[in-house]
Amino acid sequence: MGSEARLLRGSGAERAGEEELFDILSNRRRRYAVFAISGHEQVDLGDLARRIAAWENEQPEAEVTSTERKRVYTALQQSHVPKLAEAGLVDYDDRAAVVRPQPALEEYEVYMEVVRGREIPWNQYYLGLSGVAVALVLAVYVDAYPFAAFPDVAWMAAIVAAFTVSAVAHTYYIRGARLSGDGTPPEVELDE
Repeated sequence: MGSEARLLRGSGAERAGEEELFDILSNRRRRYAVFAISGHEQVDLGDLARRIAAWENEQPEAEVTSTERKRVYTALQQSHVPKLAEAGLVDYDDRAAVVRPQPALEEYEVYMEVVRGREIPWNQYYLGLSGVAVALVLAVYVDAYPFAAFPDVAWMAAIVAAFTVSAVAHTYYIRGARLSGDGTPPEVELDE
């Protein structure tokens, strides 16, 4: 490679397909890199390595040793960041050791959703809510007891209210789980 600088630049034509994207995001270190880069104009590779090393070792950034940082830095520089650049998710200037997110990175946030613990994925939640709504409409339609005690419009308003409250809760949840580069990725749990 010599002393010449490389600028690895992704373009819309080179953007990752779904299968390639899943391959890219199957690596935890690359997921961490995507999370840390998102929401920033550019990220210094050394800072990125320190942050990822902290997440991997479940410790604050200030406690990351130079050995831990260097191990992550080398892997990012030689493998992970170039792979993200080839997929069109970032631009990487190896001379300046700077990574810049590309607009394509924001398009792939949906693939980064993490369901933790006993959470129900939102798609299953809405499917269940729709099933309950259909059952309620049928019960109201056949005037089943106790549904006949209230006017049909009250039940329809209840269904609309349930979907509205769910949509507001979902919007609030997604804003908190968005890729931002700040904080920690959803899959990292630090005791700070």
